[in-house]
This record gives sequence, C-alpha cells and structure tokens, in this order.
Amino acid sequence: MSFINIQGIDLHYEVYGDSGRPVVLLHGWGQNTEMMAFIGEYLKSHFIVYNLDFPGFGQSKEPPEPWGSEDYCEFLRAFLTEMKAEDPIFIAHSFGCRVALQYAYRYKVHRMVLTGAAGIRDKRGIEYYAKVYSYKLGKKILSLKPFEKYRDSLSKNAGSEDYKNASGVMRGTLVKVVNEDLTDILPYINVETLLVFGEYDEMTPVEKGKQMEKLMPDAALVIFEKDDHFAYINEAARFNLVLDAFLRRDYQ
Repeated sequence: MSFINIQGIDLHYEVYGDSGRPVVLLHGWGQNTEMMAFIGEYLKSHFIVYNLDFPGFGQSKEPPEPWGSEDYCEFLRAFLTEMKAEDPIFIAHSFGCRVALQYAYRYKVHRMVLTGAAGIRDKRGIEYYAKVYSYKLGKKILSLKPFEKYRDSLSKNAGSEDYKNASGVMRGTLVKVVNEDLTDILPYINVETLLVFGEYDEMTPVEKGKQMEKLMPDAALVIFEKDDHFAYINEAARFNLVLDAFLRRDYQ
C-alpha cells in the first residue's frame, strides 16, 4: 500500500511487478483498487502495473472542487509523470474509460483495453444516473464474490440515498461526468484499443461499444455473452485470457 501527494491530493495506489512496460488500471465510478487487483496480480510477471484509487474514491482524498474527466486526466498525467510511466497501457472500466479516452486524446498511449466503457452520452437525465450509480451499482458490487468480506461496511453506502448523501464535491463531480459526451474526440484517438462489453449491460449498453468501434480508428469489440456491466470480473478468468491474447507481444 502506497500513498503519494499529487497536486495537493493524497493518492492511494498499489504497484504489482517491478519491470516491463507500465500498465495502469483505472476503476469505475464508486469503486476502488480492490475491483482490479486481480488484473495486477495476473500481469505482474510481464509488466509493472499501477492500480490507483481516483481522487474521491477508496483511500484517496477528494478533489478540491467538482472535477470532470478532463481534470482526472490531467491528475493522472501528473501521477504517471511522477512514476516515470511513459507510453502506458490502460486497462479501464466504465468511468475509468472516460479518463483513459481523455488521456489518449491528449498524450501518448501504447494500447488500451476498455471494458463497459462510458463516454458516449445517453439521453437519460441526471436522476437516472444518480439512481444507477448509487443503488444499482452499489448493490451489484456487493453481490460480487470477491467483495463478500466488505459487504457489511459497503452496504451502508449502497442504497438509493448514496447520491444525496455524497459530499458536494463528489455530487458535483458526478453531474459533470455524466453530462459529458466524448463522441467528438473518438475519431482522433488513434490507439489500438480492445473494447469488452457485456451483452446485457444496462449501464453502458453494448450499442455504445459498437458506436465506439466504428468511431475509433483502431478499435475492436469483444462481447461477453449473457453478461453485464461487470463482465470483466464476473468472468475474470476469461477476461485474463483476453488480456493474454491482446497484450502478449508486449510481455517482457
């Protein structure tokens, strides 16, 4: 467990492995390093893997004001510069994909694996997302087997009141994030990208993945049949095999 102060914010992060190309794990909204730790463990023989709690999540401090994905991108840039982690591979889920896309639009990225990727705005309003990102998302996380030991503590914050009870900063951040539409930048992200979507994902429907595949110059879509927004962890062994196939040429 490590902490570093970046831009005045205490950031919690984990490192797996000690050599190879940098891989950066970017979790989804309301999540933390625990969600993607299994990926770090799996890849640590071939890469140096950074797994961080975004500001406002897990053990990291909140940002000083409501942030959008561009703000998180610039924070990530500062962190990776401090780590001397240039030309990284991103493996991101949901909200983390927004940050990865913003980064790849502005800076050099080697390759990306984006699962349940958010970024194309839907017509639904903030009330819908507040419900989905609090109650439904919290309930789903609690049902995942790797998080059974955290169920009692997490359940206190997994109800429909989570959004209402969030700090003003994170509530404002949620509003900013869900109102963003990254569609216009997708054609300019010329990074080899693997998109992994669950067939029955209600939070980021597979149609969004198909749109991203069409708009991004070097993207390919893989669909996990009969799975949802958490396909990557529901089928962790399968997801790791997909990573093997996609990243093998970068193995040290």
